[in-house]
Amino acid sequence: MISVRGLTKVYGSIRAVDDLSFDVVPGAVTGFLGPNGAGKSTTMRMVVGLDRPTAGTATVGGRAYADLPAPLREVGALLDAGAMHPGRTGRSHLAVAARTHGIALQRVDEVLEQVGLAHAARRRVRGYSLGMRQRLGIAAALLGDPQVLLFDEPVNGLDLDGVRWIRTLLRGFADEGRTVLVSSHLMSEVQLVADRVVVIGDGRLVADATVAELLGRSGGQRVRVRTPRADDLLGHLPDHAVVERTGTGELEVAGVGAAEVGDLAHAIGVPVHHLSEVEQSLEHAYLTLTGQQVDALPEGLPR
Repeated sequence: MISVRGLTKVYGSIRAVDDLSFDVVPGAVTGFLGPNGAGKSTTMRMVVGLDRPTAGTATVGGRAYADLPAPLREVGALLDAGAMHPGRTGRSHLAVAARTHGIALQRVDEVLEQVGLAHAARRRVRGYSLGMRQRLGIAAALLGDPQVLLFDEPVNGLDLDGVRWIRTLLRGFADEGRTVLVSSHLMSEVQLVADRVVVIGDGRLVADATVAELLGRSGGQRVRVRTPRADDLLGHLPDHAVVERTGTGELEVAGVGAAEVGDLAHAIGVPVHHLSEVEQSLEHAYLTLTGQQVDALPEGLPR
């Protein structure tokens, strides 16, 4: 388990992470979300000891990363796909890491096969595509067969098959009981794979909830209706309905079900050309939460 308590990181006048607390539990994929500059990468770097906290703690299994006797066997991380020597081959890059932890070279070949790089194992990293570097970074994270995994934007540079592969990989790790923390700007991918999400903004916690709970906070059920008499329908909707115009003759209504909208339109003689429930998206919930969080900041704080 990853435990973050009161974590703070200050660079000069910039508070990159601000009194942040959350847990990443075993047996689940936890999505780590936030706008650019929210503090996600800085937080993950502090978890694996690459940055020292100004205050607070980040522990893995109750211990700081620096105190782990064999870190690769307990924590695997992909934080920067470019952090590898371009003159080494993919296999030698992994072999160096394996030797530092007493890991058999057979394991190097196993993870290269697992990530689909066996055919390129003896090619130099400078000739790898971005997607291949991502796969090599993932192989390095898996080298010690750790129970805790952190991935920062793991689908960058991957093609469609690669995205599906990483999705299956993450889900499989969680199903095995491992602890998985993954940051991504692709909300649709996070929604497909994550059990929980931690959302931060300006270095502060905005939400820590299951995906279902987060979707429920974004306004509940929404209905899309298309009619040539949108203004007439709008004037008869109940007061608690929240309405957004999404196109010519098209409304998106929150707080009212599709059946209620359809019955109302029929009762007042308004023709309906389209009526459907809108599937809730993590992107919508995320934008709602981060927008509310930024708007709610006290005057004088950086935005």
